Amino acid sequence: MNLLSIKELTKFYQSEKIAVDHVSFNLNKGECLGLVGESGCGKSTLARCLMRIERIDSGSILFENEAIELLDERHLHSYRKKMQIVFQNPSAALNPKLKVKDSLIDPYAQYKKELNLSHFSYTSKDAFIRQLLEAVELPSHLADKYPHELSGGQRQRVTIARAISIEPELIVLDEPTASLDVISQKAVLSLLTELRETLNLSYLFISHDLAAVSQMCQRILVMKDGRLVDQFNTNYLFDNERHPYTKELISIF
Repeated sequence: MNLLSIKELTKFYQSEKIAVDHVSFNLNKGECLGLVGESGCGKSTLARCLMRIERIDSGSILFENEAIELLDERHLHSYRKKMQIVFQNPSAALNPKLKVKDSLIDPYAQYKKELNLSHFSYTSKDAFIRQLLEAVELPSHLADKYPHELSGGQRQRVTIARAISIEPELIVLDEPTASLDVISQKAVLSLLTELRETLNLSYLFISHDLAAVSQMCQRILVMKDGRLVDQFNTNYLFDNERHPYTKELISIF
């Protein structure tokens, strides 16, 4: 079942550079779909378009068959409840003046009247925060810490906990391990896989790291200069018919 359908999505910048060039793909419910390519190829621009942080110039974004690019601010609020994003840099994603518990409760506070949680339950703020921290394998005492008091891996787990707190349908993971050390990267990738299965989440996993994408994803899209040049089931990564750019990425991972 298609959860997200992108059709001929195009995004220009004022320089008239095409950042995303007629990109089309589908993402299925419960799937982890990988989007891989070198820095500057348009991956993060695509992510911002999906979140409506940036407007598209042409094409369409269908989420559960609804055209997202046409939504007004009121309906966009409900859409963002269903799609959350985890950014590359957790330090920039967390307000340094807020304790972890206050950052974690913010999505729930925004959407509590619209939520019908099935995995988490809200009986009190403290109990809810403990559930979220437990879900991402962090000790509950970190709730009273500020972001600068946490390691990079811990901060990223907090941003993941915040993203799953309202049980969205889809999470866009925009280079979620790029700023972490190798040990933290492996732990976060393992955690994300476990959460997807436990919470029945769908992921768009964006990365320049083909090894991480092939570990996480059932299907892979390859992006170069704003265009999709290859897409395939992960099992066919090493097939001879792969695009030359995909083979180039394979050679360096």
